[in-house]
Amino acid sequence: MNGLPRLVLALTLITLGAGLLLSLVESQTREPIAEQRRLETLRALQTVLPPFDNSPDADTVELVAGQDKKGRDLKRTFFRGRKDGAVTGVAFSVVAPDGYSGNITMMVGVDQEGRVVGLEILSHAETPGLGDKINRDEFKGQFRGKTLAGADWRVKKDGGDFDQITGATISPRAVVKAVHQGLQFFHDHQAEVLAAQGSHQ
Repeated sequence: MNGLPRLVLALTLITLGAGLLLSLVESQTREPIAEQRRLETLRALQTVLPPFDNSPDADTVELVAGQDKKGRDLKRTFFRGRKDGAVTGVAFSVVAPDGYSGNITMMVGVDQEGRVVGLEILSHAETPGLGDKINRDEFKGQFRGKTLAGADWRVKKDGGDFDQITGATISPRAVVKAVHQGLQFFHDHQAEVLAAQGSHQ
């Protein structure tokens, strides 16, 4: 029995030490990870927005876009690009939950009229060589210049305007649907997004 208290003490000390070590590692990596995410967001914004001279990641408007299954607000952030102080474009992320292999997260950029300037795929788990072709310029490029009312927001296989990927229709269909829904939300809240003070610098 004498060995039991020692064992408990040793395990307790090991657990405390491991916890402290993990805490230190987390605190050391938190800022670099946050900075990496910020740089990734900025790269996406540069791809999808018209030319800007501000910091769109610091000029944002946040709106409630719905609620999750637990009734909590789901918020959508709009990043505003400015030139000489005037808003030239807005970017926002959309998520297609119905990709072939799960969520497809995208950044969409539009000008003040709601015309698509660019589309960037931020993350996906689609099949290499098939569904992952949504990340190719020829697929993303067909969204440029499209507006909510100026396109049939379906893939051609369903009678719409967008080319699907041979052998992988599910992924393009999910992207088209998510971009369309994002444009609809922006259209419904366009005045609010453009006029709101937001966080601006």
